[in-house]
Amino acid sequence: MDEQFRILHPIKYYRDHINNHIRPDGRELNKFRPVLVNIGSINTSDGSALAKVGDTTVICGIKAELCSPKVESPDQGFLIPNVELPPLCSSKFKPGPPSEEAQVVTQLLADIVKNSKCFDLKQLCICHEKLVWCLFADLICISYDGSLMDACVIALMGALKSVQLPLVDYDPAIDNKLVNEEQKNFVNIQGIPICTTFSMFDKNILYDPTQEEENLSSCTFNVVLMEDKLCSVHKPGGTPISEQNLMECIEVSKQRTNTICELIDIALKKNKT
Repeated sequence: MDEQFRILHPIKYYRDHINNHIRPDGRELNKFRPVLVNIGSINTSDGSALAKVGDTTVICGIKAELCSPKVESPDQGFLIPNVELPPLCSSKFKPGPPSEEAQVVTQLLADIVKNSKCFDLKQLCICHEKLVWCLFADLICISYDGSLMDACVIALMGALKSVQLPLVDYDPAIDNKLVNEEQKNFVNIQGIPICTTFSMFDKNILYDPTQEEENLSSCTFNVVLMEDKLCSVHKPGGTPISEQNLMECIEVSKQRTNTICELIDIALKKNKT
């Protein structure tokens, strides 16, 4: 009977729970779901990681290829993320070209890396104007249940932390490349940006919302921090947020950022051993 009421009157069902300061999954309004990080999940990639936020799971594999740099940035390589949301992860996605949500998340990931300045593309340069590394970061959502950006950012940063690039001996005069697979170096990460998702249901802020909570909320927004530095706030429309609520979410995100960074470091140490 309870499940039928949830299907027929989802907003009333949630409102009854939230008015009692609890969510249908048993969490309080200001509680996050567990986060799991595993680094080195794909042996055939140059760097990989799996991130699980509640029931949302994303795996990221990074493949490095040699290419020519852009004319306007001859001393920089490339980092190209791509997010896939297959029908396997949720019934809301259909087979075919990338969904609008997948394209938005892909662009947000690229913007987060660029705005946070966590990764210097100049370190991917092998020979000025001639040869650079291009890192293709493919992220596939295996299970989708809200806070997708959180899982994608964690998976991408975990994978980047594990990337090892072979030494390349390049002679530009004859365009000869000699790749030494025996000698590899880790790329340098200046910091780890972390995304935290919130939703607003009526006048209540829900931390780390599920897919159902995101669908029923009047707005969902992301706060991205690197250490204690605010990188961005992404809020695509919906109900306005008061300054007090936003500042509260930023403070909460700082604590969560430190915790998740520690999880990534622990997972990286396990992978190295």
